[in-house]
Amino acid sequence: MSQEYPIKIYKEPDLRHPSLVLGWSEDMSNLGWKATGYLNRKLKGQEFAEIEPEDFFPLGGVAIEGNLAQFPESKFYARREYELVVFQSGSPGAEWYKFLNAVLDVAEHHCQVKELYTIGAMVSFSAHTAPRRLLAVVNSAEIKEVLSQYELARDLDYQTPPGERPTLNSFLLWIAKGRNIPGVSLWVPIPFYLATVEDAQAQKKVLSFLNERLDLKIDFRDLDQEIREQNEQLAQVRSRFPQIDDYINRLESNLMLSEEENGELIKKVEDFLREGD
Repeated sequence: MSQEYPIKIYKEPDLRHPSLVLGWSEDMSNLGWKATGYLNRKLKGQEFAEIEPEDFFPLGGVAIEGNLAQFPESKFYARREYELVVFQSGSPGAEWYKFLNAVLDVAEHHCQVKELYTIGAMVSFSAHTAPRRLLAVVNSAEIKEVLSQYELARDLDYQTPPGERPTLNSFLLWIAKGRNIPGVSLWVPIPFYLATVEDAQAQKKVLSFLNERLDLKIDFRDLDQEIREQNEQLAQVRSRFPQIDDYINRLESNLMLSEEENGELIKKVEDFLREGD
């Protein structure tokens, strides 16, 4: 396998039949990357493998930080106590099929994963004060039935527009189905004016499901504090800028904004949150 796919295994993980959770760095609001990073941090995930970038990522224009080249990374982490594997990566720019098969080779042959979960975000034109929803797309009837006991929407119908490429998560679920690996693509609709900044409530929504489903026993007090702080910042935006408050009031009443108003809301919220950070 190592000759066909550029995979490095640093240490064989001591796992029985874990679940795999995947997150991509280019996701809207960094949702997948932040959620998987949170899992690694809270559960002390140990790196055990990676996919080398040469075949999949453009290496020209690599960023330099502290005199070190920052090459794209695609890494696997494991935590035996929770029977969990986490994969974090940028979205490959080429050879999607080969890349995703490499991911599943590690998952299947080195970890014997029993199921996988991808994390993604989509644009919502609702206000940030509305509760976040969790949507699920599955690759088998069996996993759909298993998910019936959880609070999420399982009847999402999505078809790739003609001429467009399927999403990376959809492609992964299709390949996993061919290997008889049950897969779930989790999606959280995010308010459009939080799409380029973090959405702590969206992170909590997807992580709460994984916590319950995988019995991870995570204490979310730190994330709850992030949610409170972000809500306080957004409340400050509304109090300082009456026009922005009006826009959000209209969204809360399920009224649409004009394209110009959408742009003004996005810019004001982005600028305020980034200055606060």
